[in-house]
Amino acid sequence: MLLILTDGDHVLLALRDGTGYADEQWNLPSGKLEIGEDVISALVREAAEEIGVRLHRDEARMVAAVHHRNSAGASRVGLVFAALYDPARHGEPVNNEPHKCAKIEWFPADMLPSHTYPYTAACVAAWRDGTPLRLSGWR
Repeated sequence: MLLILTDGDHVLLALRDGTGYADEQWNLPSGKLEIGEDVISALVREAAEEIGVRLHRDEARMVAAVHHRNSAGASRVGLVFAALYDPARHGEPVNNEPHKCAKIEWFPADMLPSHTYPYTAACVAAWRDGTPLRLSGWR
């Protein structure tokens, strides 16, 4: 699952670093389910683990599903959630995983950096367009 945290017309992205996967590319806060975990619990957990944000279970809404295939041909389906950032409720976003992430930064949703990971770009585009299902990396 992936989180589009918005502050006005900006989205929060993390610059991957030191993982061996999509390093030096901007990515949405995201993660995988742990055994026995529901997707909402995973979203709340990953937001806290990656960016130190305290999301409440009922505030993020699912905005899209993206079926992405990377350049090696591996594919995954991501559930994309959006939440409006509220500093008083959520706390200040921080880079909680410096061993996986060089920094976090807000970007205009319509002007993502050129080195945004294609999966992230597809998720943001689906959210902006209101497209409930988007294919990315498929011909």
